[in-house]
Amino acid sequence: MPDFDDRHWLQQAINLSRSCPPLATAFSVGAIIVDAKGTVLSTGYSRETDPHDHAEEVAIAKLSGNNESLVGATIYTSLEPCSKRASRPRTCTDLIVAAGIGRVVLAWREPAIFVDCEGVELLSSAGLEVVELSELADAVKAINAHLLSD
Repeated sequence: MPDFDDRHWLQQAINLSRSCPPLATAFSVGAIIVDAKGTVLSTGYSRETDPHDHAEEVAIAKLSGNNESLVGATIYTSLEPCSKRASRPRTCTDLIVAAGIGRVVLAWREPAIFVDCEGVELLSSAGLEVVELSELADAVKAINAHLLSD
């Protein structure tokens, strides 16, 4: 997938994260799953349907029962997928691997505010391609400024 497409879809995920109800104990994150042809399969954002929802979790759950093949699909997420979680039994890294998504593009690695996240490492060790477009991280930081200390 060309770099332009990655930037385009990741920017769309960042824009989607602006839909999140702000919360002092969680990041605002957006996620979009796109197939190899560039078709959007699903979207999600943090707290979209439940106060404990993570963006990647919502996007993957919307695909349940569709028998969509996710071979060649990419999930674009504004923040590194979680690797530890208190509110649900499965982490987003676990859900992404189990869904069969082979590629993850993110803007910002999760800072150690709540947990020490190892999403990139876990996804890479599971054989997924992980791309970080850190030049888009400032936009994600701005959306989550309420969580960052000066």
